[in-house]
Amino acid sequence: MPTDTAAATVEDVVQRRRGDLVELSHSIHAEPELAFAEHRSCAKTQALVAERGFRITAAPGGLDTAFRADFGSGSLVIGICAEYDALPGIGHACGHNIIAASAVGTALALAEVAEELDLTVVLLGTPAEESGGGKAVLLEAGAFDDLAATVMLHAGPIDIARARSLALSQVAVEYTGREAHAAVAPYLGLNAADAITVSQVAIGLLRQQLAPGQMVHGIVTDGGQATNVIPARTEMHYTMRANDAGSLSELESRMADCFLAGAVATGCGHQVRATEPSYLELTPDTWLAEVFRAEMVRVGRTPVAAEFEAAMPLGSTDMGNVTQLMPGIHPIVGIDAEGASIHQPAFAAAAAGPSADKAVIEGAVMLARTVVQLAETPTERDRVLAAKAARR
Repeated sequence: MPTDTAAATVEDVVQRRRGDLVELSHSIHAEPELAFAEHRSCAKTQALVAERGFRITAAPGGLDTAFRADFGSGSLVIGICAEYDALPGIGHACGHNIIAASAVGTALALAEVAEELDLTVVLLGTPAEESGGGKAVLLEAGAFDDLAATVMLHAGPIDIARARSLALSQVAVEYTGREAHAAVAPYLGLNAADAITVSQVAIGLLRQQLAPGQMVHGIVTDGGQATNVIPARTEMHYTMRANDAGSLSELESRMADCFLAGAVATGCGHQVRATEPSYLELTPDTWLAEVFRAEMVRVGRTPVAAEFEAAMPLGSTDMGNVTQLMPGIHPIVGIDAEGASIHQPAFAAAAAGPSADKAVIEGAVMLARTVVQLAETPTERDRVLAAKAARR
C-alpha cells in the first residue's frame, strides 16, 4: 500500500477541495458542449490547476478545446486524462463532467506530493471522445510522448476495476445516382435510396455470421429530399465494433462488400470514408488495475469480480489507443442512476446527483493513491520507465 504520509496527503487534498470539485462537475454538466466545441468546459477544467501553478499549454495538436497542464519536474511523468464533451440531445449522459472533475482532483492531489515522489504531473484536457477521437489526434501530435503511464476513470452503472472496451471504426457511405420524376419517368433515374436499402438488407443478413464481439449499427443521414423525385444522393453513417483490431479489420472488409452490394444492385456510384480515427481496444495495465481494485474495496465499493470483467466491454473509447502505447487504466466508477445506463437521459440526470458527486471525490482519491503506489514501488516504477524508454 502507499506510505501513510503520501496516501494521507493526497486524500486530504481531495477532501479539502471537495466543494470546488463538485462545483466544477455541476458547472460542466449544466452547460453541455459537443465534440471539438467544448470551449467553456475546457476553460473550466483547467482553471483550478492554473490557480495551483500548473504550466498551461493551450491547444496541443492544434485542437482548440484541448490543453495540457504540467506540474513538477520529476523523472516519472504521469498523465491524467480529462474528458468533457457531451452527447447530442441528452447532454452528459456519459458522465464526462465526472471524469473532468475527478481528473482535476487527482492532479491537484498529486501536485502536493510531486517533489516528494519525484513526479511530473500532467493533466490532459482531451476533447471529442464521443465523436472525433481527440486522444488519437493528440497521440499523433506527440502530446503523450513523454508520459510513462496515463490514468483516468469513467462513470457507469457498476464498479469495474479493469474495464475493457471494443475496437471501433466509423464511416460515412455516400451513394450517387441520377434524379428522375418518380411517376413520369422513373426508368430514367438511378435510385440512391434503393442503394441504401439493398446495403442495409445485406448488413441485416450478415449479422447472423458476425463473430463474437463484432457488432454494427448505423443511421441514414440523407435519404432524399422529396417523394416525387428519385434521389440522386443519399448517405448513411455506420459504426463497426469488435473485440480487437484484428477482428475489426475482418468486419470492415465484410461491411465493405455490403456497401458495394447497394451500388452494384442499383447502378449507383458509392464512396466510403472514415469520419474519425479508429478507436483501439482498451488493454488495461494489470498491476495498476489491481491497485485500483484494492482502492475500490478500501473505500467500500464492490468491483465486478476479475473473472467477469473481460465479458463486460463497455462501448469504445479513444483511451484504448493510449493503453496500446503505454501502461494505463480506465476503470468504471459506479453511480446510482436507478437502473439507467450510459447514453440514457436518466443517466444524464444522475450524473449531477449525490452518487455522482461521491464518484468525483472517491474517484480522485483512488486514482491519486494508485499513482502514489506506482511511484513508491521501485519494481513497478522501473517497469513503466523502461517501457517508456523502449517506446522512445
